[in-house]
Amino acid sequence: MALWDQWVEAALSKLASRSLLRSTRPISLSPTPSIDGLETFDGPRHFDRSSVEVDMDECTFSQWLSELPNLGGETRGKDKNVSRKLLLFSGNDYMGLSFHPSLRKAAAKAAQEHGMGPRGSALVCGYTNYHQLLEKSLAELKMKEDCLLCPTGFAANLAFMSALGSISSLLSINGKPSQDARIAIFSDALNHASIIDGIRLVERLQEAKVFVYKHGDMVHLNTLLSGCKIEKKVVITDTLFSMDGDFAPIADLVNLRKKHNFLLAVDDAHSMLVCGKNGGGILEEYGCESDVDICIGTLSKAVGCQGGFIACSNKWKQLVQSRGRSFIFSTSLPVPVVAACHAALFVARKEKWRQIAIWNRVHEFNVLTQMNITSPIISLVIGSEKAALSASRHMLQSGFHITAIRPPTVPPNSCRLRITLSASHSFDDVKRLVSALSRWFSFPAVGDNAQIASKL
Repeated sequence: MALWDQWVEAALSKLASRSLLRSTRPISLSPTPSIDGLETFDGPRHFDRSSVEVDMDECTFSQWLSELPNLGGETRGKDKNVSRKLLLFSGNDYMGLSFHPSLRKAAAKAAQEHGMGPRGSALVCGYTNYHQLLEKSLAELKMKEDCLLCPTGFAANLAFMSALGSISSLLSINGKPSQDARIAIFSDALNHASIIDGIRLVERLQEAKVFVYKHGDMVHLNTLLSGCKIEKKVVITDTLFSMDGDFAPIADLVNLRKKHNFLLAVDDAHSMLVCGKNGGGILEEYGCESDVDICIGTLSKAVGCQGGFIACSNKWKQLVQSRGRSFIFSTSLPVPVVAACHAALFVARKEKWRQIAIWNRVHEFNVLTQMNITSPIISLVIGSEKAALSASRHMLQSGFHITAIRPPTVPPNSCRLRITLSASHSFDDVKRLVSALSRWFSFPAVGDNAQIASKL
């Protein structure tokens, strides 16, 4: 990727000549953040249940039911007999870390010592040695030279895309790139909204050329790449798609990268800690970390906390922190949150049983339903909004917190129940879930690849 390295270096030189390069300077908070004293466990404990159980008062429960269509013939009288303790199958805390005592201890200790920490943007006063340590840990996990923290995963995608788009305008003579000097962005059709919004920003402000390839279709992507004469090509994709639960064809993307010399950027939000021996995500699983140029991630899913990041080279970090608008103009993450994130990475590395547990739940769901799911995200496509809401109502009455997913999150007439498995779920939880679902869904027989047929 020598050409992209040259373009980034040239953009940085242009910024330096205008005194526009920005850098984060950590404020040193004492005592230095440490993982000493953080407790880990060799299996599930009582606190793990807190990440998958929701207590709901009767008034709120009744209100929820009143807002959902009743197509199954239940009477209102039955509503009062439903347990108010719901089992959560719609969150993103895949590793079940959000209630871990070590995360709570780290956050509480940081809050007692530093409050919320310096409250400002990272370039002003919101960057500390806590933030610096977390960036180092994430860079090591993702096997990248450097890392940049962002307030959310959404902000991380916007920051990367706006910095990417700035390259063509910085290298143009009058700030407006010619047709051939533009950036060509190739995006999977099912990419997350944060990627889509970032692309729209670049398309509008930097006049990037945008191509959307059919979901996971490498033949279509290859055709689009081959027909594009623009030199600065970028391919961006989710690694694990949040609404469908399938993985991007990473190995094929790497092969195409070698053929077309494009910049490869991935959003690894949903496979981080879930995949890879060390929790490095699907890139570690395939051993192709060095073949992916930019790895964007989140701290609000398997890490169980809040925030986002961009793992990349030092030069890309310099560019993003100088031109990534959602990074520049956002207040930095609070110090207690950063401390909890750092603790979560430590716990996940030590408690290997969590990754084993979540994949056991995937296997158990497969066996019980004979579905061929490949990740902890299970998408049961129903169709209409009314039918999906009715199915959600049925699951709520059965004691499960599972929300219907509707437009604009998914296309019209592809409404669904999105179910997520966690390391904190038990085999009994999965059996109860499948039993409740089976009263409304006909699961496929062995070898039957037909789509799930709803009984609605």
